[in-house]
Amino acid sequence: MRIDIISVAPELMESPFSFSIMKRAIDKGLAEVHFHNLHDYANNAYKQVDDYQFGGGAGMVMMIEPIDKCISALKAQRNYDEVIYLTPDGETLHQKMANSLSLKENLIILCGHFKGVDQRVRDHFITKEISIGDYVLSGGELGAAVLCDAIVRLIPGVLSDETSALTDSFQDNLLAPPIYTRPANYKGWEVPEVLLSGNTPKIEQWREEMAYKHTLAKRPDLLK
Repeated sequence: MRIDIISVAPELMESPFSFSIMKRAIDKGLAEVHFHNLHDYANNAYKQVDDYQFGGGAGMVMMIEPIDKCISALKAQRNYDEVIYLTPDGETLHQKMANSLSLKENLIILCGHFKGVDQRVRDHFITKEISIGDYVLSGGELGAAVLCDAIVRLIPGVLSDETSALTDSFQDNLLAPPIYTRPANYKGWEVPEVLLSGNTPKIEQWREEMAYKHTLAKRPDLLK
């Protein structure tokens, strides 16, 4: 998978991709992540990529021309499955969406900044708009990091145990059940006996029941 991320501040993206699962995926050649500084596509000496909005109002707007140049340059080199814009009014990211995007080959992610982008960018270039939650950040860079992590960890070979992702929360519209590790008894707080029984069918049944109860208590909306 190749992911091209367009940003006015690509330096913000370096750390999330330099450690842990993301670094492993990149080092294994299972994912390519390329950062593109939008200022490099500005057509003025000041490398300006934002301007005042027509009609007045607070906040600057990302201009269409540098975004057009960047996206067009990328699309001239390869076909892209999706051109994604990170925006608070996009579809809220969920596990099924991450599953679907993990099957794609090439993605462009445009990080919003300032007040947002010229609407014509959204009308003519963007194929999918995504939000990571009902709140506003200073820019889309952190959202892009979240999105990439959710997608890339699902690529076969990235996780040491591929079955781990299949038992994550939300994969089957349930939250994950409680988990335990050694010691089995700590200060009198004991691990449920069934988990120590070695009886795999009973353990799986217990986990399914607990996942359902956990979801019912914390996120009953998922059961609808």
